[in-house]
Amino acid sequence: MQIRATLILLTAAAIWGLAFVAQRVGMDHLGPFTFNGIRFALGGLSLLPLIWFFRRQPPVAPPAGRLPVLPTGVIAGLILFTAASLQQVGILDTTAGKAAFITCLYIVLVPLAGLLMKRRISRSVWLGCGLSLAGLYLLCIREDFTIGQGDLLELIGALFWTVHILYIDQVSRRVDTLKLAAIQFATCSALSAVVAVATETAASAEAVLAAAVPLLYGGFGSVGVAYTLQIIGQKNASPAHAALVLSLETVFAAVGGFLILNEILGSRELAGCALMLAGMLLSQYKNLRY
Repeated sequence: MQIRATLILLTAAAIWGLAFVAQRVGMDHLGPFTFNGIRFALGGLSLLPLIWFFRRQPPVAPPAGRLPVLPTGVIAGLILFTAASLQQVGILDTTAGKAAFITCLYIVLVPLAGLLMKRRISRSVWLGCGLSLAGLYLLCIREDFTIGQGDLLELIGALFWTVHILYIDQVSRRVDTLKLAAIQFATCSALSAVVAVATETAASAEAVLAAAVPLLYGGFGSVGVAYTLQIIGQKNASPAHAALVLSLETVFAAVGGFLILNEILGSRELAGCALMLAGMLLSQYKNLRY
């Protein structure tokens, strides 16, 4: 069962990693907020069959412990909108591989955020954080000690992905997770559409059709299919093991960027990626042993 769960989670990681490539390609035709608006609308629609299929499952928590799913999902959607917007705008000025590696800093930031909750941080997390910071320096900081705008937006976005993960961790056991996901995707889509109308040129039907493949992949693939695979895989895998496997999306993003977009990372950037990946894995080492 463990091997099967690992393979399922690895498939989800591959889909999510290649989604960075789809996001980059899609913006050849659409603005970032238009792309996100359509993408998350498709993602929300892709969950409707799952919600219908699992509609007869018993409540996830007794009435006293449950949360109202609509406001809980809207709050999650607000956080998701901020994180996804920073990621989508940032990827305009960086590579798919770099965007993925910076985004996945949440694997280190999530346990590090335990400090705010007065939790003890293990030595492996501190070491992992140090390696990740060293890798981030090599990956993003230029010789004149500046950071690219795209990389900076991805870095700020990683903070909001961390907040999103921590929020979902707090509420996911007290609401219907599929309904929560659908509402947050709908909220993110609606907010993206509002910003797109205010700041971007209206997309033509031809532009939407030209971006159809990235939109369908980003919506149905990375949201619908990968989200379902994550749920199935995590039933037979510990959270720490799942985080380790899913962090490999960074590798798939870098490989996809190289093969599909001809993105080439220099030796300094490759060394940074290697250090960041090592830091991500090391930060989960202690938990993985149990």
